[in-house]
Amino acid sequence: MEDQFIKTATLIGDATRASILWNLLDGRAFTATELAIAVETSAQNISMHLGKLLDANLICVEKQGRHKYYRFSNKEVAYAVEAVANLIPKPEVSTKKKSEEYPPVKYCRTCYDHLAGKIGVALADSLLEQKIIIEKNGIFEISSEGEKWFSDFGINLEDAQKQKRIFLKPCLDWSERRNHIAGSIGALLLNKMITEDWLRRNKNSRAVTITGKGEKELLRYFKIVV
Repeated sequence: MEDQFIKTATLIGDATRASILWNLLDGRAFTATELAIAVETSAQNISMHLGKLLDANLICVEKQGRHKYYRFSNKEVAYAVEAVANLIPKPEVSTKKKSEEYPPVKYCRTCYDHLAGKIGVALADSLLEQKIIIEKNGIFEISSEGEKWFSDFGINLEDAQKQKRIFLKPCLDWSERRNHIAGSIGALLLNKMITEDWLRRNKNSRAVTITGKGEKELLRYFKIVV
């Protein structure tokens, strides 16, 4: 186990491969050319690094026509990359104006397939305060009241539990240093907000925009003032 850990840590520790994994946190699949541009390296070099990540089963590749698309091999890889980001030293308290303290990627962003940033943490806080979700020994659980709430909200918990992945888990937010919600529940919450146009993805960025409708619905359901 120790040898495997050292091998994986060394693999991820390379600057180019770390940058590849960071860009894949976007949640989308990328071609080798797109990743080469994103991490500023050559086509030959990106091919070598992708090969090593594939061999380690950290990423997978899907072929569609003439193109090959790369993504994380499973959700746990994304959680691990996000967790590593929490090792980044916390910045000193800034004297900047409030509007400058939260650049878009820190204010509201996607963390692979769930919501993160200031808004993602505020959503988790709201569900805990409303006792829709309860925390026990660092683990999130849905309360009996929460089961009804999710049903009324339009999320089928039985279907979520059948997915071959973690159902519900706290995920430490690298910019806020507090938990947001991950797992299939986190993914379903984000998907609903995007489908119903509360949030809109931004091109070439993990930051997401909160729409006028989203401002009203976030206040209505989660008491979040945007």
